[in-house]
Amino acid sequence: MLSSHTGYARDDGNALYRMLWRWHFYAGVYVVPFILVLSLTGAIFLFKPQIDRWQERDFRDFPVLSAVSANVQLDAAFKAFPGSQFHSYRLPERPGDAAMIHIALADGETMRDVFVSPQGKVIGSLDPKTRIPVIVSKIHGELLIGRIGSWLVELAACWAIVMILTGLYLWWPRGRGPAGVIWPRLTLGKRAFWRDLHAVTGFWVSGLSLTLLVSGLPWANVWGDAFQALRDEMGWVKGARNWTIAGADMHAEHDHAAMLRQQAAGVPMIALADMVARARAKGLPFPVIIKPPGAPERFGASNPMAWTIRSESQNRTINRTITIDMASGKVLARSGFSDKHPIDRVVSYGISWHEGALFGWVNQLIGLLTASALIIMAVSGFVMWRRRKPEGVLGAPPARRIPAHMRGVAIILLALAAVLPLLAASLVALWLFDRFALPRLPRASRWLGVGVPR
Repeated sequence: MLSSHTGYARDDGNALYRMLWRWHFYAGVYVVPFILVLSLTGAIFLFKPQIDRWQERDFRDFPVLSAVSANVQLDAAFKAFPGSQFHSYRLPERPGDAAMIHIALADGETMRDVFVSPQGKVIGSLDPKTRIPVIVSKIHGELLIGRIGSWLVELAACWAIVMILTGLYLWWPRGRGPAGVIWPRLTLGKRAFWRDLHAVTGFWVSGLSLTLLVSGLPWANVWGDAFQALRDEMGWVKGARNWTIAGADMHAEHDHAAMLRQQAAGVPMIALADMVARARAKGLPFPVIIKPPGAPERFGASNPMAWTIRSESQNRTINRTITIDMASGKVLARSGFSDKHPIDRVVSYGISWHEGALFGWVNQLIGLLTASALIIMAVSGFVMWRRRKPEGVLGAPPARRIPAHMRGVAIILLALAAVLPLLAASLVALWLFDRFALPRLPRASRWLGVGVPR
């Protein structure tokens, strides 16, 4: 550990605090690029409805005269893509908009969103993977590298939570005025400017930033899996969850063969057009998705004997699902937000807030403000580090500059580690590295600001 001069001061009762302070500082450096990526991609994803409308701009505002049934539209999609399988039908948002038919191509793997005009003409298609919000979401959740990327993002989010909470604790005015914490001091030069920009921004948006980070944890790979296991173990399950976990393989098999067996056995099947009529009569919020019997479900098992009508708004609090028997047309089940377990309702509120969908454009603007503030904090923190960093070393503050309130920082950090598995794992790894590896790596020790062990 750092002494007030050089080397490891084993007799120093504050050795643990010194180590935590040093790695706390390095974690801040690690977090900066991730915060920039997450903030930029998150800010873009907030406007997913507007972006989707822009990408689908060529599939809107057609005449409504001579409109055909959904059955004819589905047949047109099958003719345009021979051998494809029907996965879902999305009702048009407005009269004159094309219906979107989601299909799997003949290879069984490649998906397409096929747009069919009210008159039954295929006017275009999109590869769902090329949609801007889908690409942005993949970057945001897993950096386009799957499970490992999800771990890196989750670790950065955990340390960002640590940075915000400990930053509030350390910078909170104790016996001094609010200048430099609640408002910036503009006449003290560049160093004070960057320091105040960082501190004041953090003071005002810390609550929003923490809400944004915490509400994203159910998607995270390690935390999300642990939460799902706890949810199952504690019996907090009332229906399938309605969020994905980053890095997970969400490909589901289409139980099309089971549906065909039922039809071959003489079991009648209500037509898609009838389901569309019933869905329209329900007045569900857009987007309204109709899934045929056997179609894959992202969060539960497919039903080879029933149609499913579901609203899939990003505001999960207004969504509803109706399951209808394929033969009789009898409603088998209805479910909505109020039917979910209270834990799932809390998570749904958080996710809807995180995506900027809980209360319309105001939520989007608040999310954009929060993302912008996180960028300001990351950039100002980086600038402060670069201005103070000595040449040839990473630049952790020396032992004599360890804050007097470091014990509180340690308590906050260890308390968070109890509920954030990746944070706990990183702390153990850092302690092992600091205790056993650094004493044998003099160059790395100097670069990290530890000095050469005596």
